[in-house]
Amino acid sequence: MKVEIWSDVVCPWCHIGKRRFEAALERFPHKDAVQVEWRSFELDPGAPSAAAGEDVSPTEYAERLARKYGTSVLGAQQMTDHMTQQAAAEGLDFRFDRAVRANTFDAHQVIHLAGERGVQDAVKERLLTAYFSEGEAVGDHETLVGLAAGAGLDADEVRAVLEDQRYAGAVRTDEAEAQALGISGVPFFVVDRKYGVNGAQPADALLQVLERAWAERTPLIPVIAGGEACGPDGCMI
Repeated sequence: MKVEIWSDVVCPWCHIGKRRFEAALERFPHKDAVQVEWRSFELDPGAPSAAAGEDVSPTEYAERLARKYGTSVLGAQQMTDHMTQQAAAEGLDFRFDRAVRANTFDAHQVIHLAGERGVQDAVKERLLTAYFSEGEAVGDHETLVGLAAGAGLDADEVRAVLEDQRYAGAVRTDEAEAQALGISGVPFFVVDRKYGVNGAQPADALLQVLERAWAERTPLIPVIAGGEACGPDGCMI
């Protein structure tokens, strides 16, 4: 069974949603048969990236959020406080006061490379943690190289990918597919191309979807057996 998850590495609910999905998957009896693929979605394609080491104001994230949603800085701070509490309940340490603005297009290219090298989940997790907890500049190339290398990729290959932009088309394809599927917000979970789950739903809800999708793909249960039939090795006589 395949689960595709559209998300962004600067999306707080995506990190929370990842933890909740992991909790659901841990309780799913057939978890070893589930293939998870992370798909690209940019919350702000036009966002500029700050350089590594650039000073960050503790209120910068709230100020950016206030401008985006047309609210006050105080109102935006209340939003981040709520997300911080939700994250803590999932074992995550969100530090919005450290968050460095970033364009995530290149981070998504690195995640595509990670998918081909079998370490996609580890790289995705590393980038999320770097942004939300450690104040890393995930839009900076050398920062991306270091983070990805620490999660199992070859540093020189990551550097080459960022130089020649070889996964740019793959990122754009993901985003076009999201639009075709009507995905306007993330995280968004697509289970076996049959069920769509919008948002960071509770683990119980995600587990129910996994169980339902699995039940519908289980082979038929024979109610009458033993009749004459033909198979690959010949026919019953």
